[in-house]
Amino acid sequence: MSKPIINIYWFKRDLRIFDNVPLQLSCDNEHPTLLIFLFEPELVDNLHYSERHWNFIQDSILDINKNLKKYKTKIHCFDLNAIQFFKKISNKYTINKIFSHQETGINITYKRDKDVSNYCKENHIKWHEEIRNGVFRGRSNRDNWIKDWNDYMKRKIINLKCNTTSFFNIDDDLIKLKKIDPKKNVEFQKGGTSEGLKYLETFLNERHKNYQNNISKPQQSRTSCSRLSPYFAWGNLSTRYVWQLAKNEVLKGKSKFHLNSFTSRLRWQAHFIQKFEMESEIEFRSMNKGYSKLNKKINYKLISAWKFGKTGYPLVDASMRCLISTGYINFRMRALLVSFLTHHLWQPWQEGVEYLASLFLDFEPGIHYPQFQMQAGETGINMIRIYNPVKNSIEHDKDGEFIKKWVPELKNLPINLVHEPWKINNFEEKIYDFYIGKSYRNRVVDIKETYKSASKSLWSFRRNDTVKLESKRILIRHTNSNRNPFIN
Repeated sequence: MSKPIINIYWFKRDLRIFDNVPLQLSCDNEHPTLLIFLFEPELVDNLHYSERHWNFIQDSILDINKNLKKYKTKIHCFDLNAIQFFKKISNKYTINKIFSHQETGINITYKRDKDVSNYCKENHIKWHEEIRNGVFRGRSNRDNWIKDWNDYMKRKIINLKCNTTSFFNIDDDLIKLKKIDPKKNVEFQKGGTSEGLKYLETFLNERHKNYQNNISKPQQSRTSCSRLSPYFAWGNLSTRYVWQLAKNEVLKGKSKFHLNSFTSRLRWQAHFIQKFEMESEIEFRSMNKGYSKLNKKINYKLISAWKFGKTGYPLVDASMRCLISTGYINFRMRALLVSFLTHHLWQPWQEGVEYLASLFLDFEPGIHYPQFQMQAGETGINMIRIYNPVKNSIEHDKDGEFIKKWVPELKNLPINLVHEPWKINNFEEKIYDFYIGKSYRNRVVDIKETYKSASKSLWSFRRNDTVKLESKRILIRHTNSNRNPFIN
């Protein structure tokens, strides 16, 4: 007796059913589709990921399953890696096709996908992968990339068209299903398309009005920014849908300045993921290979102070503590954290990259690694930015609202001391019952000295022949040749 023939739709970083092209293609196929998500042990144990990510994913799955009830199906979840699952399911069913989106992930997922591709070839299974968010596989340069990205973003939005016969279900008798039970934490954004759409609606209706004004402010940006990044990172919302909706709001007369600024960042988001897609080795090395000789001696005491928000610099500490508690800080504060680690503490970027990934609820490998290295000043093509935590504190949190919330040790100090508590004098210590080194950590470094040292080292490397050659290579590979001065 022949085995039943099925298709499999493999959810990865595309946890939605709306505007999901490969899902629709699977439903259009003559064979029914089994919907799966794999809680791969290798990823669950990986240092880039943490409980907050898996809770967000589980929220997202539960949200999808609510919408799948009318089709009498659900996402089947397993604590298995991909090859284990496909081998087990093949014992009873014949896999006709596997459908999914391409994933621009870390090395462990890249190797997994290569193994799955080989498995499919060996077992005569067709694996159909679709483009995700306008990131194109197999490119050697950026010629026509912007045009192709714009064309992708303008494609028709896909509404799922299917019925109960489109899907296939299995139970624990064949493979043990994973029970979905996310832990509740009100400090973190909840996963799921339904939640993402709520944030999108309030942003387009009202919150976008102060988008550009507050984008760098650590407190105000928490409401003025879209807060859609985790819903993009885990695929609850398609960037194409959001991009089109925002563009339509501009046509209706809403703020062109703020909304166009927002949509331009969606292109930059894809730009960085495309960079990682084309050069994923930067997970392990500097994008500009000339910086491999940058001498940074690891100091675990300094790294620990940075990790737990105990550096003695209020804005740095507030940003880290906020991130630990909520999974979100704005872009400038992220850059500040990376700069402080790699410039002022003079530590290798590798010592913080996995840690911050585990904290960012919106961890997206393709953005994380290129941005981390750009902020660390190791690309050779971007402006070297050594963030001054005091200057940023005064400019972007002038009333100390953000700092006082996350560093309550400073809440009773006057505003001038909130930004620079080490300047407190003996008289003020008694007035405010505040003693530096006791009430709050003394500074682990003096940023005036560390700025000079880091700036001197980084700018001297810019003159290095290897760095120069690598800079040209990076520009040729990752910019449009029509605009590139190094291409004749």
